[in-house]
Amino acid sequence: MPDLKIQIKNLYKIFGRNDKKMISHVESGMSKAELLETHGHVLALKDVNIDVPAKGVQVIMGLSGSGKSTLIRHINRLIEPTSGEMLVDGNDVLSMSDSDLEHFRRFQASMVFQNFALFPHKTILENGMYGLKIQGEKDNQAKPKTQKWLDRVGLSGFENHYPAQLSGGMQQRVGLARALSTDADILLMDEAFSALDPLIRTDMQDVLLDLQKELHKTVIFITHDLDEALRIGDNITILRDGEVIQQGNPQEIILNPADEYVSDFIQDINRPRVLQIGSIADPKGKSEGPSMDAETVVEDALQKIILSKANGINVVKDGKNIGAASLEQLIHAIARPTGEKKGIESYR
Repeated sequence: MPDLKIQIKNLYKIFGRNDKKMISHVESGMSKAELLETHGHVLALKDVNIDVPAKGVQVIMGLSGSGKSTLIRHINRLIEPTSGEMLVDGNDVLSMSDSDLEHFRRFQASMVFQNFALFPHKTILENGMYGLKIQGEKDNQAKPKTQKWLDRVGLSGFENHYPAQLSGGMQQRVGLARALSTDADILLMDEAFSALDPLIRTDMQDVLLDLQKELHKTVIFITHDLDEALRIGDNITILRDGEVIQQGNPQEIILNPADEYVSDFIQDINRPRVLQIGSIADPKGKSEGPSMDAETVVEDALQKIILSKANGINVVKDGKNIGAASLEQLIHAIARPTGEKKGIESYR
């Protein structure tokens, strides 16, 4: 089991004057709507428990109002919880002194916001240097470090421009460079790419994934977009009304949705291009067909089967055969589940 970087335990957040007194109502089964109508308090998070492995991308997703942005702001304690624990490297962020919390925010956790959060009166270089300046570094130390990351995210030559002179995608690259410059272990990304056009958004996802292969940060990524979650997430947590509905890796969630709410999220994805043969393989199966890596998507596997005129494939991981998948299994796995759907709007 990988080392855990962040552990969120029994986390509740209720907005209102008597928030702590409201926990008993929620624990006894009172819904978010009932709590608001009866007591005038807003339930934002309900008994959230998430273990985040180190050096991976943990996606937290859900519809608007599900509590995902509230949750990420508890990690660096921008929001105080009603109750619960938030452990980072075994240390409870919620019990930190002011000085310890300040150190944690400056050196251990960097944040990238949806609205870029750049200073309009500062140049791109000055914006990128901001985190390092807060850490106490002098200009002659901060400038080369920042320049390195501006170059890495494709902003060479824009150092003396101002945010208003850059496109949205370029501004978000500045925000990413600023966060990386501080060399924090944890990268908090709150719908960081949601305001971008689709092509630019995909480009930024590529930038993040390429950097992650090298840097191995612990990334908490908030999104409402399942395609984005499946593309970048090592693990995904789905929230509804402040409560965890399902957790797992992308393959587990696609193949075994916990309920109709999750099923509605995944019903329109391109299953052949997302499902990997390793998640479908029968460990006891054998095939006379070709061998393929476990991370190969079903679409590519089907094409190879057709060309080889075989009835299945052998599945290999780390050089070892881990089973086989028949043509029938592959087709069955990518067939869209049948059954009437409520439609995602029913959950808003």
